[in-house]
Amino acid sequence: MAQDSRRLDKGQSGLVVARAGRVVATGDAMLPWQVVDGSGAPVVPVSEFLLELVACGNTAASCRSYAYDLLRWFRFLAAVEVPWNRAQRTEVRDFVLWLRVCHNPARDRRRQEAPAPGSVNARTGKPYLREGYAPSTINHALSVVSAFYDHHVRAGHGPVVSPVPSQGRHGRRFEAHHSPLEPFRLHRRGAYRQKQSDPEPRAVPDDVIEDLFAALGCNRDRALFSMFLSSGARAAEMLGMTIGDVHPGEGRIYVQSKGLGGVKQACPASPEAFSWLTLYLGELAQEGLRPEPHEPVWWTRRGLLRPLTYTALRAVLNRINTRIGANLCLHDLRHTLCQRLVDDPGLSLVDAQQVMRHRRITTTSGYLRPRTDEVIAKVHEYYTRPKPPPRPLTGWSYDPDDLADVFGSA
Repeated sequence: MAQDSRRLDKGQSGLVVARAGRVVATGDAMLPWQVVDGSGAPVVPVSEFLLELVACGNTAASCRSYAYDLLRWFRFLAAVEVPWNRAQRTEVRDFVLWLRVCHNPARDRRRQEAPAPGSVNARTGKPYLREGYAPSTINHALSVVSAFYDHHVRAGHGPVVSPVPSQGRHGRRFEAHHSPLEPFRLHRRGAYRQKQSDPEPRAVPDDVIEDLFAALGCNRDRALFSMFLSSGARAAEMLGMTIGDVHPGEGRIYVQSKGLGGVKQACPASPEAFSWLTLYLGELAQEGLRPEPHEPVWWTRRGLLRPLTYTALRAVLNRINTRIGANLCLHDLRHTLCQRLVDDPGLSLVDAQQVMRHRRITTTSGYLRPRTDEVIAKVHEYYTRPKPPPRPLTGWSYDPDDLADVFGSA
């Protein structure tokens, strides 16, 4: 059994958390994911909670995300030898302390020449991921564990009181979508909630975008990245698009929006993106593949033809990042489109909200915040701007500005 070699110092003892159990796909729409223990048996309390989660309209992706957070929590409880229904606030505190110092396997770097964790890329101005678990990940884990215990408290299967301290109504997630007409109210962070920085818009510089498209080696990738940049679709939405969702005559595509249970919404796409898509589909037809309206748009290029997956697409982008010296992710293209729409004087903020399919206008208004590089450029121009020469005075006379202060301007 593999173990995490990192330890949490608790007095004179150390904590070793065994990486036992895993999250598995079931193939069942009622419970798409579940957590199993080291022997392969399902963890029943987690399965009951995930069933409730799916019944409330959450997607399979949310079910998977919650399952991994609960797997981490149950591994920790096994290490401290506390049953899940006997956990108290002390265990939640130690769980947070462990997450702050333990090793995150997802941060392992396979290449020795990989940039240092937390360093900033010179081309994009975007920092690389730091070692360990991010504050937002810890806060999400706390929210998941809190929801898990709230469910079992209501059902009467767990403790009488949840061991996770309440976050309070005026937490960060409520502040993100508050009415801009109302003033912000001061609030305290919930216990064990980590401090999070307020991220600025992550628009990709134009020169990096040009290098990105110059590095694309086939019409499929040109069509795909043009669609990303002109539609603002998320990765899962774009890869789930079918031939019937493409409407070049209307200048739009249809994607299954996040959080709407498979409901498709229209997105605009540029004429250039449709031109590249036409060339790409023409190449598929020459290879003998003519997808039906219900079949995917994006297919692999090597080996047997099969639908393009997120892992394969990310590998394509990683190779391009290595070539151009950047650290882009697919979601950065969505941020770039939103920033361009907000900066365009011919489009309103509501127009940008509609294109990005933000549920609340306050999400879109976050792109009104000036970027750091823009502010630095403006301040540098202020320092280097030539100062006007002082107005010469001949003989004895009064300064016109002093007269205006005393008698007022004419």
